[in-house]
Amino acid sequence: MNTQQLASLFKGVVPDTSIVSDRVALRVYESDGLSAFKQPPKLVVLPENTGQVQAVMALCDERSIPIVGRGGGTSLSGGALPHKEGIVLSLAKMNKVLEIDPINRTATIQPGMRNLAISQAVAHLGLYYAPDPSSQIACTIGGNVAENAGGVHCLKYGLTIHNIVSLKVATIDGDLIELGSETLDTPGLNLLALMIGSEGMLGMVVEVTVRLLAIPQSARVVMGIFDSVKKAGDSVAAIIASGIIPAGIEMMDNPAIRAAEDFVHAGYPVDAEAILLCELDGTAEEVQDQIHKVEEIFADSGAVESRLARNDEERSLFWSGRKAAFPAVGRLSPDYYCIDGTIPRKALGYVLTEIDRLSKEYNLRVANVFHAGDGNLHPLILYDANNSGELEKTEELGSKILLLCIEVGGTITGEHGVGIEKIGEMCVQFNDQERASFLGVRQCFDPQSLLNPGKAIPTLARCAEHNAMHVHNGEVPFPDIERF
Repeated sequence: MNTQQLASLFKGVVPDTSIVSDRVALRVYESDGLSAFKQPPKLVVLPENTGQVQAVMALCDERSIPIVGRGGGTSLSGGALPHKEGIVLSLAKMNKVLEIDPINRTATIQPGMRNLAISQAVAHLGLYYAPDPSSQIACTIGGNVAENAGGVHCLKYGLTIHNIVSLKVATIDGDLIELGSETLDTPGLNLLALMIGSEGMLGMVVEVTVRLLAIPQSARVVMGIFDSVKKAGDSVAAIIASGIIPAGIEMMDNPAIRAAEDFVHAGYPVDAEAILLCELDGTAEEVQDQIHKVEEIFADSGAVESRLARNDEERSLFWSGRKAAFPAVGRLSPDYYCIDGTIPRKALGYVLTEIDRLSKEYNLRVANVFHAGDGNLHPLILYDANNSGELEKTEELGSKILLLCIEVGGTITGEHGVGIEKIGEMCVQFNDQERASFLGVRQCFDPQSLLNPGKAIPTLARCAEHNAMHVHNGEVPFPDIERF
């Protein structure tokens, strides 16, 4: 079925203005944040309400048409990469607040609403939505649900899964189910937790009820400046061991510091080997007490200096450098590849040292900026795709970093998901029985495997092939995909 034939199927199901079939316009949707991989879809459909989503899903199920859901397209694991024979179901038009309940501190919103817009919509009530990915200005809550996104404040306030009250989900056959409730617990299996982080393979989220928090009375940031990455990493574990749970504690190494400072002028010390940004929030008295304790821990851990943000403006400036670190690093190299792995805090020093060794071995620069409090690493591998073979070498280095995370008792993802990027490493993280269980759950929701096919869960045959090769070779599930 060609593009125009496919488009004709959806006429009357959604408005004509909600169907994108032009070859050039389809290129807008050919990749997500993992831009090294590109695949134009056959068609893009942008429903305007839940009923239209249900109708599109039912039609695709009837005609066996693959569906890839899309929000802001900010996925860094290829989670929204289109299928060459399918449609992209974009929820961008479904971006409204449906209800705000300040008494129960919840907000019900459509999946296309941007993460940051949620907090902006409830700020006048003294409330906010805690999960704050670096891409929060652009990423959508539907995508956050699909990937179980985190952010700089997830150490204290949790990931998306800890801040969702309930979901409404359109199933592949066009039914509508509601998972979770406004009560603290519900009977039966916890399907709400199953849906969050399922990467669009079990259903299409059409409505989200999020938990809101009161804006803290006081929030202060202490910057720890270190002459050693290992000292900075060790101090993170010391802070948590002391009983203090910061709102966020972020680490940047020298390449990331220099890039962010040049880009944002946040007041970072460009000669430091590493900095830690530790935010403490709560009552004014509680925060002041914790500031003193953190400064003492920094000093005991070998910090060269501690700097306390003098006011909210400087606090925001400190965070602006961290939030802008990814685009800032993009100024250092034609391309970069962002890894997402999670390790135990006690292994931070060792793993960062090993990443430095691997960087030298592969002759590829690596900038580290990450959620230090929960061990969620984001090494940024700098490369030039114009150089033959350099992308493949970068992928190999990235795979070795992920395998290192597994080796120390961690995992291959913290908040970016698996997508197409980490299919091979899933074969190492989980055994045959575990992956068979994942596939069995998927079959219950989507018997034809039409929802986001080829993502996240490798088949047993694929893993047998991967393990036989012993190396990650950058293979992707779509053989005709363009790689840049």
